[in-house]
Amino acid sequence: MSVAFVKEESAETAAETLLPDRPVSPHPNLVTEAGLEALTRQLEEAREAYGAASAIEDVNERRRQAAGPLRDLRYFTERVRSAQVVPEPLASEVVAFGSTVTFSREDGRVQRYRIVGEDEADPKAGTISYVSPVARQLMGKRVGEVVSVAGQELELVVIS
Repeated sequence: MSVAFVKEESAETAAETLLPDRPVSPHPNLVTEAGLEALTRQLEEAREAYGAASAIEDVNERRRQAAGPLRDLRYFTERVRSAQVVPEPLASEVVAFGSTVTFSREDGRVQRYRIVGEDEADPKAGTISYVSPVARQLMGKRVGEVVSVAGQELELVVIS
């Protein structure tokens, strides 16, 4: 149908409500127990937000307000569905999913991160994704081993 036969506001609203899906990683959706709980909580929050938006009487405003929650609902539904919970590592001799690693950089900085799933990764909070370059280089390594990431050497000093 031509835009000439549609209210101007409706055409603008339709364009605003066509949000692209959030990209879903091609990697296995490995998560910790806490990560699955967080995904489930975010799914419930998206359901609630979508329900609240769906109750808006004005159709244009309803579309606008529901677009984000609907996109999040699709994303978190898929992430919860595909989640593979990985138990905490039983030993700390080698780096594994769920390990907390401390490493020193060539410039003297010492950093500590827990290796977790993609959705729960937040470097500022001390977690990195298992598919990040640093985590991928450290997986399977032991204390004292040195790895190279982005032209810098990292020495693994503690695994917990």
